[in-house]
Amino acid sequence: MATSSFTKFLVSIFGSRNERLVKGYMQTALASGEFEPAMQKLSDQELKDKTVAFKAALQEGIRPEAILQEAFSVVREAARRTVNMRHFDVQLVGGNVLYE
Repeated sequence: MATSSFTKFLVSIFGSRNERLVKGYMQTALASGEFEPAMQKLSDQELKDKTVAFKAALQEGIRPEAILQEAFSVVREAARRTVNMRHFDVQLVGGNVLYE
């Protein structure tokens, strides 16, 4: 019983593993929002060219995590332009979970 109480105590301070993961994913989703104004200013072709740039960066050895926030912002802007819908932050969290 003592171990269970101690575990509950630690979880109350630090959160469960899932809570910590979701918090990290949410930070990525929120940070992608910082790219939105720049993405909205791009032409359709410039937005498409972002995918080419991402692929080139990955081939050069850039870690996917380094471009994930900007990539989410590109996806969000592309959806806004094509289907007139903007991804919610929680949907970007889902995308991050799928990436992981």
